[in-house]
Amino acid sequence: CLLAVLLVPGQAAMAAATTVGELAPDFALPSAAGGNVRLSEQRGQVVLLAFWSSRCAICAAELARLSDLQTTYRAAGLVTLAVSVDDDLHSAARFAHSHPERFPLLLDLRKGVSRAYGIERLPTMVLIDRRGRVRFLQADESGTDDLYIARVRELLDDPL
Repeated sequence: CLLAVLLVPGQAAMAAATTVGELAPDFALPSAAGGNVRLSEQRGQVVLLAFWSSRCAICAAELARLSDLQTTYRAAGLVTLAVSVDDDLHSAARFAHSHPERFPLLLDLRKGVSRAYGIERLPTMVLIDRRGRVRFLQADESGTDDLYIARVRELLDDPL
């Protein structure tokens, strides 16, 4: 899915704002289930950020696969956070209610987090190591479960 909603009239499409090796931009976003989640509070864990939209059919399937991955690797230190880029809070909330994943579904209604990470396609996965550095970006639907598992396991095996 192309993500046209991030483009501001009169502004050219941005190149990826976050690159592998950089410190991941911190954020705090509300969860569809209530409360707020701050990325920096996850430091010391391996974090998988999944950017999604309720209008993206591929995203729903990807979130279900990530839910299984989270269940398998939670005890080893994996934290999965799914960031919605929906414009409409009600659409995002309905999606979250009908897809009870095993991780927080976060609402980025102002698109600040999406812009900070340079998200242009959905789904996009960002894998962050225990030190808070971006270690892997997957910005299309061609990713495989084996690729995610290999990257996640590599980072989980890497101590702080």
